[in-house]
Amino acid sequence: MNIYPSHMGQVYIDFDQIEAQNAAMGVRRLTFLPQGQSEDIGWYFKHNLIWREYGSLGPGPGSSSVSSGDVERQYILRPQGTFHFTVGSTSYTLDFTAMTQTNSATRVQRKVRRRPKFNSIVSGNGSVSIAQSAPTVIASPPPSAGYTWEFMGEEGVWIEYQTPSCSLDSAGIERHYQKNPKGQIRFKAGRYSYTLDFSGMCQTNVRVGTKRIVRRTQCEAQQTSSGGMGLQSRWQFQDVDGSWKDFAKRSGTCSVSSQDIEAQYQQNPNGTMNFTTRGFSYQLDFSALTQKNLSTQTTRSVRRLN
Repeated sequence: MNIYPSHMGQVYIDFDQIEAQNAAMGVRRLTFLPQGQSEDIGWYFKHNLIWREYGSLGPGPGSSSVSSGDVERQYILRPQGTFHFTVGSTSYTLDFTAMTQTNSATRVQRKVRRRPKFNSIVSGNGSVSIAQSAPTVIASPPPSAGYTWEFMGEEGVWIEYQTPSCSLDSAGIERHYQKNPKGQIRFKAGRYSYTLDFSGMCQTNVRVGTKRIVRRTQCEAQQTSSGGMGLQSRWQFQDVDGSWKDFAKRSGTCSVSSQDIEAQYQQNPNGTMNFTTRGFSYQLDFSALTQKNLSTQTTRSVRRLN
């Protein structure tokens, strides 16, 4: 799920469903490839709420016998067929029509998806460039701009690296990244040690081996194409572990997003607004910058970032 500016304000685009979540508009992806070039495609399976690319775990006893490239070649040969492969001693069947992966022994199924990789295209001589896509134009941000580093937590929520809950924050990670964009760094969070791999954009628990995907995003909020709306603010609440997390609208989880809160704030900066999260009702106080659970009366700090 990404956010893009438009003449209707900020629009949430769900790339899994290829649809706009909060606007009456259609969504489609158009890519224009130069002659002689082909698109770089990735195949992913969903594991513990995280989309993992085939072959991304590298060699080892639990590694897959296939990579994204292997799956793509089979798909091109038979886009309505099936493909059999193994992970260790376990066999799986990938159904291209249903877009599912099935464990041949347990019959457990996982969702599968096929996605272009960041609009990159690979030419015949192996060089990589950026495809021209409409309506979005991808450009390299200025090197002086600040960046936020986040990992994907439970239920697909992006969580920023912050001290004191973590030994490194976004600024510290960015300094290491600028020195060696293809390197690795070690950090601690709680009683666990982790390795952050810039090349693979993932973090690995050193003790148990659990991996989570990581992303690097530009801190400055983008302006609309007309330039009329200016910077868009982010609203966050402070969780029990002291970390700050974005308000994000999700079915059955939270009823409001940062943009919903900002809209109410602009109407009445000294007022309040109510919302729900996981069946609980809350009141957000713009003056006190707090959210209160109306059942338990528990209060947490809230902040507004420009």
